[in-house]
Amino acid sequence: MWRRRPAGDGALARSPSSSSAASASGDSEEEDTGFLEVTVSDMKHPPPELSPMPEGLSPQQVVRRHILGSIVQSERSYVDSLKRILQDYRNPLLEMEPKVLSARKCQVVFFRLKEILQCHSMFQIALASRVAEWDATEKIGDLFVASFSKSMVLDVYSDYVNNFTTAMSLIKKACLTKPAFLEFLKKRQMASADRVTLYGLMVKPIQRFPQFILLLQDMLKNTPKGHADRLSLQLALTELETLAEKLNEQKRLADQLAEIQQLSKSISDRSSLNKLLSSGQRQLLLCETLTETVYGDRGQLIKSKERKVFLLNDMLVCANINFKGQLEISSLVPLGPKYVVKWSTALPQVQVVEVGQESGAYDRDNASGHGAGGPNAAAKKHAPGGQASHNKVYLGPPRLFQELQDLQKDLAVVEQITLLISTLHGTYQNLNMTVAQDWCLALQRMMKVKEEEIHSANKCRLRLLLPGKPDKSGRPISFMVVFITPNPLSKISWVNRLHLAKIGLREENQPGWLCPDEDKKSKAPFWCPILSCHVPAFSSKALDLQLGAAVHNPVQSSLLGFAAVSTSLPQGYLWVGGGQEGAGGQVEIFSLNRAAPRTVKFFAVASPVLCMEYVPEREPLAGPGAEQPPGPAICLGLRDGSIVAYGSVDAGTQCLLTRRSPGSQPVLCLKHSAEYLFAGLQDGTVAAYARNDGGPGRLAEQPACLAVGSGPVRALLALDESLWASCANHVTVLDAGSLQPQQTFEAHPDAEASVTHMIKAGSGVWMAFSSGSSIRLFHTETLEHLQEINIATRTTFVLPGQKHVRVTSLLICQGLLWVGTDQGIIVLLPVPRLEGIPKITGKGMVSLNGHGGPVAFLAVALSTLAPEVLKSEREEEPGGGEEEEEEEAAGPPPPPGEPRKKGILLQYRLRSTSHLPGQLLSVRDAPAGAAPEHAEEDGSVYEMADDPDVWVRSRPCARDAPRKEISSVAIVSGGRGYRNFGAAGRGSVPAGGADSTLLIWQVPLTL
Repeated sequence: MWRRRPAGDGALARSPSSSSAASASGDSEEEDTGFLEVTVSDMKHPPPELSPMPEGLSPQQVVRRHILGSIVQSERSYVDSLKRILQDYRNPLLEMEPKVLSARKCQVVFFRLKEILQCHSMFQIALASRVAEWDATEKIGDLFVASFSKSMVLDVYSDYVNNFTTAMSLIKKACLTKPAFLEFLKKRQMASADRVTLYGLMVKPIQRFPQFILLLQDMLKNTPKGHADRLSLQLALTELETLAEKLNEQKRLADQLAEIQQLSKSISDRSSLNKLLSSGQRQLLLCETLTETVYGDRGQLIKSKERKVFLLNDMLVCANINFKGQLEISSLVPLGPKYVVKWSTALPQVQVVEVGQESGAYDRDNASGHGAGGPNAAAKKHAPGGQASHNKVYLGPPRLFQELQDLQKDLAVVEQITLLISTLHGTYQNLNMTVAQDWCLALQRMMKVKEEEIHSANKCRLRLLLPGKPDKSGRPISFMVVFITPNPLSKISWVNRLHLAKIGLREENQPGWLCPDEDKKSKAPFWCPILSCHVPAFSSKALDLQLGAAVHNPVQSSLLGFAAVSTSLPQGYLWVGGGQEGAGGQVEIFSLNRAAPRTVKFFAVASPVLCMEYVPEREPLAGPGAEQPPGPAICLGLRDGSIVAYGSVDAGTQCLLTRRSPGSQPVLCLKHSAEYLFAGLQDGTVAAYARNDGGPGRLAEQPACLAVGSGPVRALLALDESLWASCANHVTVLDAGSLQPQQTFEAHPDAEASVTHMIKAGSGVWMAFSSGSSIRLFHTETLEHLQEINIATRTTFVLPGQKHVRVTSLLICQGLLWVGTDQGIIVLLPVPRLEGIPKITGKGMVSLNGHGGPVAFLAVALSTLAPEVLKSEREEEPGGGEEEEEEEAAGPPPPPGEPRKKGILLQYRLRSTSHLPGQLLSVRDAPAGAAPEHAEEDGSVYEMADDPDVWVRSRPCARDAPRKEISSVAIVSGGRGYRNFGAAGRGSVPAGGADSTLLIWQVPLTL
């Protein structure tokens, strides 16, 4: 859309010289921007205007028209905001005499805003023509693709996002040092009708693409299959999500750098900590304001103070917060605090100690001063005098356990008294069974309250055991620091990231990944999946067992403590199957309710396991007397043609049923739908077993057989209304209900390249083949071939010269396509997460940890933490959840079977002032008699990470309201042995490394 044309022609083009704001100098802004300036006249190009609605439109067409109206309106509002920044702030500041802000500083503050305005002015011209012909064409998706897929758009927005923190810092400094500038900002804000601050206007470009994504998601939802605009909308979503993700990553890096710089400013230049922070090797994983609490020897709270706690990739730093500056400035621009480092310690020496889980060693240190120094200061003792050893004093929350034990003892005594009262012959006032039972009930109620207090104390209390200086005798001393987190979500996040950061320091994760697009640059471990462990796949060492398949059986464990959730693998069990060629098979079941998997059961089966499928239980039936559906099951497909269904581990893993495939053909793949269990067989047949009651325990004896070809059916894929079955290099699409074939298409031009794997994401399906090193993407609706990627170009970075690479496994999880190869190498490629087309949008990464032979399978273990676990003490109080109820009333919750609607940019951490530290931006202190505040522009609206609807649909939200769920994810790969492809272990397979091995990767909890 934007080609280089003469400057007066209404186009925007980039000139050869481009520079950043930081290096720009001189008073003329235009000479250094790197873009040719153009002006778009409102007279010549009036803004888009939707004509009156014609009659006879379908309800869906009416909705699409309304969404188009929202796009037009939001774009007009956005362009007006950009114009306001330039006309109300930039231009007056440049023209003002005497100048309160130099032209050079103006250039830095308003860097790239003119170019962003020109981009959107051009978009408005194209949008106007589309709107004018809407009722005839009803197409908008291709316009977004053409407008926002250009590298120039990414360039100007990247420059703006990267410069944003610098611009805000400059404004803040000018407010503190130049009263005339502060007065100018206050007058401009008060003069505007909506009272939006300069910060409120300048944050809008950062929000623009997430807003577009929400609007296009709505449009796509109301665009039927087969519509001319549907594929274009899906491609547009992909382009916008890719663009937003790149900006998000740049913002994250800029924020991380700004926080580390702010911290290093507070430390002496000659200190070792300053040198560590300045080395550029430190990553900021998490920083948050927590409340440090100090308890007395009877558990009473002595003092509490806010601290800023920084989790770096190899150290933990705690700092005092020192706010300086006028309070009135904080309503105009976020004020950053100054830090004074209190203590810092190496990460491996930090231990999380949960309430009630203290060791004997900790009990000795429990009376030490909780805030009396740090690892670099000797801990002072506050041991109570004259205390008998048997009369142990608990500090802080542990006293709740003592009180609970006292209540339990009292209850036992009262129960004995009750028994004695029951033996009385006479009748006495206040001494009868009714009174005695009331005593028992009252004590039981008090115990319940105490148990809830203990539970709540654990949810928001982060207790860290840190090393102090040795005492006079040289004995090491540890001391405890107790922090109160803002909510349970924060506590879980801290424990999880502390746990994973320690794993990230292990040798195999230093580094764990290579990035081909960054000159073989090794990737910092925390932003990639972290190799958590590698374990033997089978307990039996006597047999040479080959891996066949693996599947995760999610189980919510009520016994798993609140804190254990943060460090354990996704809850449930991992079933691994395999066998020996020409002999029997074996199934190994691992429990994942811990930091490393543990075998809980293994058993033999008649024949090698080729495939597995987890079939979840159906929703319970309504009404009394209704027969409840059976529980979940794990179905195995065997080489001898058997299909065996087992109950879950918690139900005793009993064999529920066995079925035989027609002609005892080997079962190569299994997939389930609501009505059927489908089996892909060796002879080119798909066998469909009817699920008579929805459960796997009552499959039909005889399947319906559908011949799809003469070769083996190696892959099945169940979509919403269809089943895809592969045979040789073709894929047949079957109707999932009637089982009738709808059409067959060619997936690969080479007849020898059989489809071996199919995996769906968004509106696309990625396929791998038995020969060649390519994977191919197809559209789920039009079956159109959209992209082809050669995996060999990635693996050569790890194994140079290996050009013949074959893909042996595929998996898509959390925006990453995992590709396992016959060389044992695992490649990660980024794909969009939303409903668009899952095109590969970057060069990805190659794992330096892999297998000694082909990657037999890739499986995902995913569990979701129950929402009630996340409630904090305040929310559990009556009336504590009013705002939450209001929010839920705004829209019905999704049905249990449906996934939660995906938010946009869950890591998009602008979050108002959280990365520009200081008080929450607010304009609520308007003088009496002034116009009401513009609540939508209050700083709390910019909680993009929590609820994208807030800043598009203006729904109410509580600040820092916890998300409704937490997802825990681990990726499991199976293959021969473990192999490190790094410089130290390149090409070497450890001794005994030919056994089947599982590698398990973890990613930080998705909050």
